[in-house]
Amino acid sequence: MAAIRAYLDYNASAPLLAAAREAMVAALDVAANPSSVHAEGRAARRLVETARRGVAALVNTKPEHVVFTSGATEAASTLLTSDWQMGRGAVRMSRLYVSEADHPCLLNGGRFPTTQVTRIGVDANGIADLVALAAALAAHDKADGLPLVAIHAANNETGVIQPIDRIAEIVKAAGGILVVDPVQAAGRVSIDMSAGYADYLILSSHKIGGPKGVGAIVAASDLMMPKPLINGGGQEKGHRGGTENLAAIAGFGAAAREALTGLPAMDAVRQRRDEIEAIVKTLVPQAEIFGTGAPRLANTTFFAIAGVKAETAQIAFDLAGVALSAGSACSSGKVGPSHVLKAMGYGDSLGALRVSIGAATGAQEVELFRAALAGIAARQAAREKAA
Repeated sequence: MAAIRAYLDYNASAPLLAAAREAMVAALDVAANPSSVHAEGRAARRLVETARRGVAALVNTKPEHVVFTSGATEAASTLLTSDWQMGRGAVRMSRLYVSEADHPCLLNGGRFPTTQVTRIGVDANGIADLVALAAALAAHDKADGLPLVAIHAANNETGVIQPIDRIAEIVKAAGGILVVDPVQAAGRVSIDMSAGYADYLILSSHKIGGPKGVGAIVAASDLMMPKPLINGGGQEKGHRGGTENLAAIAGFGAAAREALTGLPAMDAVRQRRDEIEAIVKTLVPQAEIFGTGAPRLANTTFFAIAGVKAETAQIAFDLAGVALSAGSACSSGKVGPSHVLKAMGYGDSLGALRVSIGAATGAQEVELFRAALAGIAARQAAREKAA
């Protein structure tokens, strides 16, 4: 009989939803290429377009503005380029502006050379310095091209939510283009592209309970698009070549529909998150929980225990049957200093633990977390007493 475990790492990858699995299994039985014109091909195309409508509904935009990719990293690499096109004309983005606390897929600049990337600082909670952003954009010389701003909607480590509405106003006033990464926010907060939320979004299927290996670019309109990262047979209106991953796309669409209907459940998720944080403060009073001075996602807490290395604590939790992260899981399994905490002013030596949960997280998982943390706290107290 398998040992009982608690999965508290939804920000790394959410468990596959039953609806997504069912949609994928059904799609596997559709053998045709979605680009084929015969009846079988049209059946495959219907699955793609049904999924496209599901993803569009999640962010309240038109289905034709959704372009499927292999994931959010590919979507970011496609959008973060100086070469864009509007109709038959070319549009140049001469500089990229990102926040110091962004996910690596934005922070690394995509197809921009490092000399054309400006990093904007953040405050102690991880909120982008809007004054610095406005000043940088005001100084931008548009004679060489437009400014492109890319920023996460919610931080993958701390869960801190950026003031995207204010950022959008600043970028629009400067005549720039705004790319928002709501990979962690999608399905956890409402996103409305029709309200001028952003010019472009990047999305990831597996963060909302869909399969891994599929994501999307979402555009506010089809007026302007980046030059393709992958050229091929003209799929996705020429924006992303290659035969569509039919089963993954079908699963993504189903997960998106579930995520949209599940938004009201975030109130209960927040209560569970608060319960976890109360356990942390009770068992380890000196623990620091990051980002509490700003709005955060309902499902995320990021904390450090004085005197305990994050990697050591993560291993202890794992051995006790609790899966959580020591920061981002997007660095090939490496555990090291958090660039997010460093950007927030905590230096580069502090490690922290991330608990991220979902609607399926219950009392049993919380109790396993409590028991594991109690053991860690007891061992740390014993070491301090013996020192």
